[in-house]
Amino acid sequence: MGAFDLKGRVAVVTGGNGGIGLGMARGLADAGAALVVAARNRDKSARAVAELKALGADAESVTVDVTEEASVETMTRFGRLDILVNNAGTNIRKPPHELSLDEWRQVLDTNLTSAFMASHAVHPVMKRQGGGKIINIGSMMSLFGASFAPAYAASKGGIVQFTKACAAAWALDNIQVNAVLPGWIDTELTQRARREVEGLHDNVLRRTPAKRWGTGADMAGVAVFLASPASDFVTGSAIPVDGGYSIQG
Repeated sequence: MGAFDLKGRVAVVTGGNGGIGLGMARGLADAGAALVVAARNRDKSARAVAELKALGADAESVTVDVTEEASVETMTRFGRLDILVNNAGTNIRKPPHELSLDEWRQVLDTNLTSAFMASHAVHPVMKRQGGGKIINIGSMMSLFGASFAPAYAASKGGIVQFTKACAAAWALDNIQVNAVLPGWIDTELTQRARREVEGLHDNVLRRTPAKRWGTGADMAGVAVFLASPASDFVTGSAIPVDGGYSIQG
């Protein structure tokens, strides 16, 4: 098997029916992995599965609410599970003084608690198989904050620390756990952000050395690396994929 070959591996991607999740799923499929798209929207998942199958991948979907433990545990019903991408996420853009407790909990449950529940569910499966890969999706908001995203930034900062804890705890189980910190990627979530945050589009282009927004395709390579044998000695890391946005002052 080549260092980046994923043939025979099964990957579950939460929120894998669009945006960053689908971009990663395409990359994993291209490297030979079988894909399970885990998301709430059945129609959207069906379209994603059809696209992955058109690429030649073995793919299917499972309807999952990542905020419900029993629902999350259904992801482990497949014959094997080698790769978990904790990608499902949401945001409510309000300053801290306008954010309600219910809104805070909604964001934390979707972005952070879901990653705990999914990782907790797959750990015994991966340990029994002799190892596995977990990829948690953080954000550049893991590195710094924004006035309009207090809950999101808290959840994504938590993702990085949770990643480190799991990496340390499960290293002897041959489970590598890493985080990816996307920058401004063109997705449904960030398209809504451009409508809600005045001047965001121009600010992103001005600060990003690459002078463009990222795409789902930009997330494929890091997913393959962290899911493959090429990263067997990489664990607990948090890798920015942001066109240089986070290095700018």
